[in-house]
Amino acid sequence: MSKQITPYKESTLGKKEQVTQMFDTISGEYDGLNRVISMGIDVKWRKKVIELVKAKNPEIALDIATGTGDLAIMMAESTAAKKIIGLDLSVGMLEVGKKKILDKNLSDKIEMVVGDSENIPYPDNYFDAITVSFGIRNFETLEKGLAEIYRVLKPNGIFVILETSVPTKFPFKQGYGFYTKFILPLIGKLFSKDNKAYGYLSESAANFPFGEALNNILRKISFIDCKAMPQTFGVATIYTATKK
Repeated sequence: MSKQITPYKESTLGKKEQVTQMFDTISGEYDGLNRVISMGIDVKWRKKVIELVKAKNPEIALDIATGTGDLAIMMAESTAAKKIIGLDLSVGMLEVGKKKILDKNLSDKIEMVVGDSENIPYPDNYFDAITVSFGIRNFETLEKGLAEIYRVLKPNGIFVILETSVPTKFPFKQGYGFYTKFILPLIGKLFSKDNKAYGYLSESAANFPFGEALNNILRKISFIDCKAMPQTFGVATIYTATKK
């Protein structure tokens, strides 16, 4: 990223602390607003992530920046994984996720853990599959977080990222720019108790490396077989990578 984007420009806290504070604040409204903002298309993208993970038949998986656990729940319901760890810095988001997991009787398969992507509390070569959906741009130090993911991923394990990206073709590029600059912050102001959060989410999306730029960072960390698959005219991208 050309510059580090933070939710609260006037705050003296670091990005990690600000992002945690932001998600704790909006945790109760996040799921509903997320569906509105993406017009529900994010569910389709997540299903594609699950299919990629399912093909590898993982026994133990890690969902980083799990938030309220949507992807972890889908993984538990759709794969043969015996254990799924949902890791997130935000206690507020995890508490919402725990209720959802309890309601679906998945507590025996999913464990929600307070933790940091830059200091993952698990040993080397531990997970068969690792996912991050709409969370990687919130890492305080991207390369440090990716290096930790590489460390805990088993050789031949799969790493899948789902993240926003910027369309490059007319008219989708222009439409996306208008939506993220004007509509997304407006939705935040109207429906969120923390309108700065949605300004941050759009600004961070616009400044985050995507496509081959992110693949090159993954390769620098030592990931191999790095692929980028744009979704819905390029407004999001699914990335896959693995480890020797």
